[in-house]
Amino acid sequence: MIRSGIGAILILMVREVKGHEYDASLRRERSAIRRQRIVDAARDLMIERGYRATKVSDIATRAGVNMDTVYELVGRKPVLLRELIEQAISGADHAVVAEERDYVLAMRAEPDPAKKLIIYAHAIRETQERLAPLLLALREASTTEPEADQVWKEISDRRAANMRRLVSDLRDVGGLRSGLSVDEAADVVWMTNSPEVFVMLTRERDWSLDRYEQWLGDAWSRLLLK
Repeated sequence: MIRSGIGAILILMVREVKGHEYDASLRRERSAIRRQRIVDAARDLMIERGYRATKVSDIATRAGVNMDTVYELVGRKPVLLRELIEQAISGADHAVVAEERDYVLAMRAEPDPAKKLIIYAHAIRETQERLAPLLLALREASTTEPEADQVWKEISDRRAANMRRLVSDLRDVGGLRSGLSVDEAADVVWMTNSPEVFVMLTRERDWSLDRYEQWLGDAWSRLLLK
């Protein structure tokens, strides 16, 4: 009788632990869904209205949450904008470091320098479709808000560092044009794949995305490779 009583107590304890784990997992899942809803609302509003005209209260209203939830799950407006940019760069609902992105892995596996640049041109086309409006919003915000300015500098510096890694890879496989330094070549890539150039060509000059991608790959091949 004693053993059966202890066994019953243990079963109840296990069920209780599993119940708590299930509840905690459900809460995390619901929080993740609400967080992404907030991020999506912020993206839509900042693209529609611009960074300055978008208020946290507007984001909360569109996401169907209160303002405290916005601050708790994501943070202030500059933090929100950083999250939007990280997701746009990664093409996912979370940040993915450059070394783990599919196109970076494909470029490293490709031995032909020209084909590396073709892969990269396609990746930039897809990325700028998501990213360009947000980076331009960040640049606008950086002129008046110190937090946004810090994010802008971090993103710009990281882009520049990634360009150096790309060009170093071209050099290592013997593809970089003679007399062209890694720094100069990286600056060329950094400038040509910028959101400003993307917007100027695809919006102001009405280039198709296919034309932009083809031009980008061709320009890099002409400017960088032997």
